[in-house]
Amino acid sequence: MSHPFTELGVPAEMIRALEELGIQTPTAVQKQVIPFLIQKGDDLIAQAQTGTGKTAAFGLPLLMKMDHTRRDIQGLVLAPTRELAKQIGKQLFRFTKYTDKVFTEVLGGGDNLDQQIEKLKRPTHIIVATPGRLIDLLEKDALTLEFVRYVVLDEADEMLSMGFKAQIVEILKLAAMRRATWLFSATFPDGIQQLIKGCMAANAHSVQIDTANVVNRDIDHRYAICKRAEKTAFIANFLKRQKEQRGLIFTRTKHGAMDLCNELREQGFAVEALQGDLMQKERDKVMRAFKKERVQFVVATDVAARGIDVAGLSFVIHHQLPDQIEYYTHRSGRTARAGNKGMSLALIEPNEKNQLTEIENKLRVKFSEWRR
Repeated sequence: MSHPFTELGVPAEMIRALEELGIQTPTAVQKQVIPFLIQKGDDLIAQAQTGTGKTAAFGLPLLMKMDHTRRDIQGLVLAPTRELAKQIGKQLFRFTKYTDKVFTEVLGGGDNLDQQIEKLKRPTHIIVATPGRLIDLLEKDALTLEFVRYVVLDEADEMLSMGFKAQIVEILKLAAMRRATWLFSATFPDGIQQLIKGCMAANAHSVQIDTANVVNRDIDHRYAICKRAEKTAFIANFLKRQKEQRGLIFTRTKHGAMDLCNELREQGFAVEALQGDLMQKERDKVMRAFKKERVQFVVATDVAARGIDVAGLSFVIHHQLPDQIEYYTHRSGRTARAGNKGMSLALIEPNEKNQLTEIENKLRVKFSEWRR
């Protein structure tokens, strides 16, 4: 009996690497995307949330299309954050453990620019970059995109909400000789539609993963009615019951994140905050501690939490509902990753139930009340 990845067109050497990573069965996005990208590789628009196996979906075909005998940069992956760029780079490296060497370089903001310029002097086939840092390096003539054949825009909605639209358009102009653009996004706000119209073929292949559930269906959506003044006590009580379970708590503001973090620390919780005023070095330190399980909980703002991919998070708490409904998708998608279950718990004030109904209708999820 053939391997399920063989049926998608993935070669045996790559399947061997996937098996070592514990990847045995293709996810929905991989089943739909991999055969199309391997066989045709034309423009692709894919709706898929985080945690659905997107990196392998675009990464395996991208690696297969590289000519390892050449030194040129032939593939470009753009990601919203340095953390996500590094995760993608790491996965691409692991996928090629048993194949001809395909060299990938990760270019994120916050890392040493001169060191990146030096590294780019070596043969490089694929660049994984954040838009801002890539523009910096292009302005210094550290690399050229003239030989790029495939561009991947990963988490495109996040890149746009972070204000990268102008940089993305500029980068796509510089990669004018590309054969195709592969765009992945959890949500499709107007800005994404404009980007698609301006930079992709009108007949681009479209894939929607489980359109009835834009939000991962392994997530249990709950709400608790809670007055503002009682929220910290509620969260502390909830965290005490979690034993070894780990999770994220979202606040709307930087000050809110710091205040809640300090209040929880005073009660003895192993908690850190991720908010926009942190230097990259401090942010890295928090992320390292969280990944290595030295910190059990992290309080974060929407912008600061972008690109967080920490395995095994059991829950997400919304101290307040987000300003934009799309952010609910991104927040809740931090739990229940890679086939695991998770809970998304929204703390709402008595007059906010209509906001829950709006989220239910737009994202086609169902909230049930959390009983203490």
